[in-house]
Amino acid sequence: MSDSGTEELIPSTFKEQTVDDNGDEGGSHQSSDGDEGLKSSSEEEEEEEHADVERDEATSSQVFTAADTLLPKKEPSMRTHALSLDWSFGINYALPVFNLQDSDQLVVLYAGAHVGVIYNHTSTSQHLLQGHGGPISCLCMSEDRRWLVTADNGQDPLLIIWDSYTGIPVHTLFDCHSEGSIIALAFSKDAKYLATLGEGDPQNYIIFNPSDSTELLSNSESQVLFYKTTEGNLEYIAPYLHDKSFNKSVGRLCQSLFHWQGKQALTATSAGNLVLWDVAEEEAAVGRGAVKLLPLQKDAITVLTSTDRWIVTGDVLGHIKFYDENLHLMSWYDELSLDAIASISFSKDTAPETGQDYPKSCTLEGQPFVIRSFVVSTVSATVVHVKTQGGVPQTLLREHSAPLHALACHPRWPILAMGSHSGILKVCDYNTKLTLASRVYESEKIQCLTFDPQGLYVAVGFASGAVHVLDACSLHSDAEDCFHFSGDSITHITFSMDSMYLATGDTGKAVTVFHLQSTPGSRTQRWQYVGRHRSHYKPIRELLFGVHLDSTRPRLLSLGMDRRLVEYDLDSSTEQQLVLLSTECVEQSAVPQCMTWYPPLTTEHFLLTASDQHKMKLLNSTTNMCRKTLLGPTYESPVQKMVVLPGSRDPYYLAFITKDKVGLQILPLDGNPYKSIAVICHPGGVSQLACSFDGRFVFTSGGADCTVLRWEINLDGLQAAASLGGSHLDPFYALLEGGRGGTVYREMEDFFYYCQLRHQGIDSMETWQVSSCVPLTEVPFLMRALGFFPTEQELEDMQNEVKFSKYAETGKYVTDVDLAEFLKLYINHRPAFGISREELAESFRVLSVWDGTGLPAIPRDQLLELLQARGEHMREDEVVECLTPALGASEKHTRNEEYSLDCVIPDWISAETFASHILGFPLCTETSDTSSPSV
Repeated sequence: MSDSGTEELIPSTFKEQTVDDNGDEGGSHQSSDGDEGLKSSSEEEEEEEHADVERDEATSSQVFTAADTLLPKKEPSMRTHALSLDWSFGINYALPVFNLQDSDQLVVLYAGAHVGVIYNHTSTSQHLLQGHGGPISCLCMSEDRRWLVTADNGQDPLLIIWDSYTGIPVHTLFDCHSEGSIIALAFSKDAKYLATLGEGDPQNYIIFNPSDSTELLSNSESQVLFYKTTEGNLEYIAPYLHDKSFNKSVGRLCQSLFHWQGKQALTATSAGNLVLWDVAEEEAAVGRGAVKLLPLQKDAITVLTSTDRWIVTGDVLGHIKFYDENLHLMSWYDELSLDAIASISFSKDTAPETGQDYPKSCTLEGQPFVIRSFVVSTVSATVVHVKTQGGVPQTLLREHSAPLHALACHPRWPILAMGSHSGILKVCDYNTKLTLASRVYESEKIQCLTFDPQGLYVAVGFASGAVHVLDACSLHSDAEDCFHFSGDSITHITFSMDSMYLATGDTGKAVTVFHLQSTPGSRTQRWQYVGRHRSHYKPIRELLFGVHLDSTRPRLLSLGMDRRLVEYDLDSSTEQQLVLLSTECVEQSAVPQCMTWYPPLTTEHFLLTASDQHKMKLLNSTTNMCRKTLLGPTYESPVQKMVVLPGSRDPYYLAFITKDKVGLQILPLDGNPYKSIAVICHPGGVSQLACSFDGRFVFTSGGADCTVLRWEINLDGLQAAASLGGSHLDPFYALLEGGRGGTVYREMEDFFYYCQLRHQGIDSMETWQVSSCVPLTEVPFLMRALGFFPTEQELEDMQNEVKFSKYAETGKYVTDVDLAEFLKLYINHRPAFGISREELAESFRVLSVWDGTGLPAIPRDQLLELLQARGEHMREDEVVECLTPALGASEKHTRNEEYSLDCVIPDWISAETFASHILGFPLCTETSDTSSPSV
């Protein structure tokens, strides 16, 4: 352990700081150096006026004036953000749950994803402590419940101290530990000190001595450290502890506490023992040694704490036991039907000494055992409140304790369905927060689920490959509606618009279809297996039903990471055979991430796709022709799933998720970055997205963090944010380096008008016709002049985009483009972040061999062969035409001299050589600044 230590003692001056920031409490000021009498009357009046102002500020401070109550109910305020976190479903079961209040109102504190949650069970309300950019790693509270502390393990970890009465953050600490995030916290009994443990240390638990705030201890699974602060220095000792210490198995250490009598301390172990630490005579005051191993019980102890004069343990069987100071068993709770205990937190209010209905103690007298009420949490994400007077347990929360990926909203009612790898399927009313129905699959992991468009069925896909179709109200299913035609995990599941077809996609890259058919001789309908087809050779990213044009017949499409868009012939598919209708490659180098149906904003019908290159494409729903390429939201990671907000709207809006964010996009798409916003929703990764039937809320699931967050949508806030980016072409000018007055735009203007001259003929003696447009055929030359080198397919997409832009309305082709249209075309088609050094190096790593220097490089002959035989083939004369000006050789020289290219191209070409010597431009490093031009 370093001298500085990973434990950090922070004076808890935040209470005073809160008062000072809002005004001096006493309002008096004293001058220094005895010069008070030298002050003029005007100065004294100014000081008195200043003191009055400070007193007014103090009395107006919400923290200063907060009453002794936790978060009084406030009137709902107007939302100003486009997306506001409104409710958190789920709990981080690995962190403790604290009992904040249980007298007139039952209030607890716990963590969910990156927010702290103050949950009032009495009023069914939450106050969310928002401010962290990473998952919360630990939390604690002061003895008087006034101050709460949360810390995260994000990229830039924070520690935030909150006022529990108002929910206001009163102090934020940055970079508490050079090793990274904080993994454990503890308040001293008087809340004057806060101790933190960093993740760089093997310790994982820390606690203060309640009778001496200068002493504290921490422990890991095998080591206990004792600390003492003296004159600003932190001293520590690590006493020896091993199985040989007592000639018996000690077990793994879990939690520790100081005995309130004397200098002893206790540590619980996984073997059901307690290690007793006591001050050795030859040691200093800080020194303690393991003097005894007490076999307390047979089962592993998971929690060790204390209340009043009792020592309390929780174990892996869900039992809670109370001992006196001599470790005599006094009482226990073993009928709570709980699993392994994760935390125990006792009420702030002292239990009344008189009264009935308390449990009997284990003493011979059998007197009532009077203790405070408490809240207990388990490793299965269950939180129970035990009111000891009466002994009636009350379940506060029963959440998911395994990754939660399955999420769906009812198409007609405010109902949310959630399923997790713990096998729990729960349907709740997301307005009242009441659970309407639930079902547990003991040996199954729920991977995905969906409601049918009529809201009658819930289809559930499992990791085992099973598919169950349930009644949406009762969650019951018949054996005939349970299928298992795949051994691979179901990742996608969806119904057709008429609820007659059900399709699934699995990790075996296959699509399976079921059809709802009438049973012969009966009025009942049963789901029948149609067929399964392995239509992709890479994972499926999206499975989507639609309808054929001018009909209501359903159509089914799947999109894979193999860049293939596959359509299935449902009409021709018979039992045991799923027939493919078409297969189309929709990308060259980008990898598709998701797709959805574009709303009816034009007379054409489009599919909207998003790729890993932060691009979105509109594909004609009939021909699959790319009709438009647009710059999508650029929030570090690409869009992974998107859905158009339901309901009749003008304009329409798109909700989407990236790796860790949820966002909104105004439609129609045009590449304007100010028309979208995004906020962090699950720092550990978001796995699913769902929208409420009325478009008021967006729900996100965090997968591994076992939580679902509800986000309230404020479209006025989104429109207001978009208007700040400017109108017309202002947002697109901002994406160019230097803006409208910068070098890039000036070059664009020069090249644009030079192309007019070039098209009319530079050597022509006729009068040039000045125009605001250039022919469409000049677009490739303009793009290359600006440093963007599109492929032939990308050039074809650009020309089709312009050519057919007005065909549906006018029946005519567009054959030219003006400067404004070209600006948008350039912004939307060029690489979102330019070409990075890593991308070019990766390409050379794949194509190259190792040269003599040990670096990846391509031999000259192989490079020329690749250009002519792979990808978009180039003829030999095209290779010469492209490389001649790049290498600085004349075309006449290359045509007349044999092996002329061999003379100027090195024998081996590395990434650096190719970029600087052949292409002639420096490589830009990867950045999130979309305003920098592509190379």
